Amino acid sequence: MQNLGFDLNVMALQARWNDFVEYAGSRWLPSIGVILAAILAYVIGRAVFTRIQKRLVTRTATDLDDHVVLLLRRAFLLSAVMWALWRLFSIWSLGILAQWVVAAWIGLLFIPISRFVGEMLTTIETQFVQRTSTAIDDTALPLLNTVVRFLILALGIILALDHIGLNIAPLLAGAGVMGLALSLAAKDTLSNLIAGVLLIIDRPFQVGDRIELWMAPSETGTWGDVIEIGLRATKIRNPDNLVVVVPNNEIMRRDIINYTMSGSDIRLRIPFGIAYESDIEKAKDLLISTAREVNGVKLDPLPVVIVRGCGPSEVNLQLRVWIEDARARRRIADEITEQAILMFSKGDVEIPYPKQEIYLRPMEKSQSD
Repeated sequence: MQNLGFDLNVMALQARWNDFVEYAGSRWLPSIGVILAAILAYVIGRAVFTRIQKRLVTRTATDLDDHVVLLLRRAFLLSAVMWALWRLFSIWSLGILAQWVVAAWIGLLFIPISRFVGEMLTTIETQFVQRTSTAIDDTALPLLNTVVRFLILALGIILALDHIGLNIAPLLAGAGVMGLALSLAAKDTLSNLIAGVLLIIDRPFQVGDRIELWMAPSETGTWGDVIEIGLRATKIRNPDNLVVVVPNNEIMRRDIINYTMSGSDIRLRIPFGIAYESDIEKAKDLLISTAREVNGVKLDPLPVVIVRGCGPSEVNLQLRVWIEDARARRRIADEITEQAILMFSKGDVEIPYPKQEIYLRPMEKSQSD
């Protein structure tokens, strides 16, 4: 019988069936044996590792053995499945597929390895964070964890491709060219990332420090508290409860004024001006006595007043005081200034203000008059 261009007679079908039976006759029994062996190994291995994890690992205080047992369990169960596939393809003389299975086996084994390394690093991060009070571990350690896991997975893919004879040199070259193009396109982002890493390493400030702002909106506070140091930007909350997000690259180009890095106590310099006719020594005594009464001013060392210079209509004085809390510097400076003005008024110390003196003289009459 002819149908669609080829012969479908009974003899041809019988010959094909005989060839298939002869080909499969010596293979189906080993295949069933491989499948049963893989299933048995999978079930036994899963039960054994579960029992080990419950009875032995849970008795220890460390998580190291938990991660090791979990890694061995994942690797064994994956190996049982991949071994069965490899043996089946080998039995049925499918060498190419068997080679691909081995390559996939190699690549997939690096997934539990990557997870194991990530879990170990996470455990180390948790213990390290509890022992330190710095912000470096909050950002750097998770970044290190991600990079290490990515490198492990990349190594697995490279080894798998190498096993099947795939030349990865052109792929690496293409990845290099693509990486260069991406770096040029995202140079600002990369610059902020690099600046973020440098901020974490140098630590010019930490979360909770009070620093001076140079990008604050108009009519708002010019300082703020650092609330988050990210890889791309740093978040600072100013006294008006506004969060200013500053790119890290911008921060690295500026002079950073940190009010709390060297300790809680700092020195304030508060300028005052008095008229030339006022008693300078009396003004100094009034400023010192006023500062000593303000809450938060340290008495050791004592407040001092110096003469900074002379202006067009005033003598410039500067009160220098040490305070106990750097975060209270604005309140203390405001309170000292307010009380000093009141004391100057009571003590007859004149605060100069712009004034002009006009002299009028009679005009001489001309000879014609």
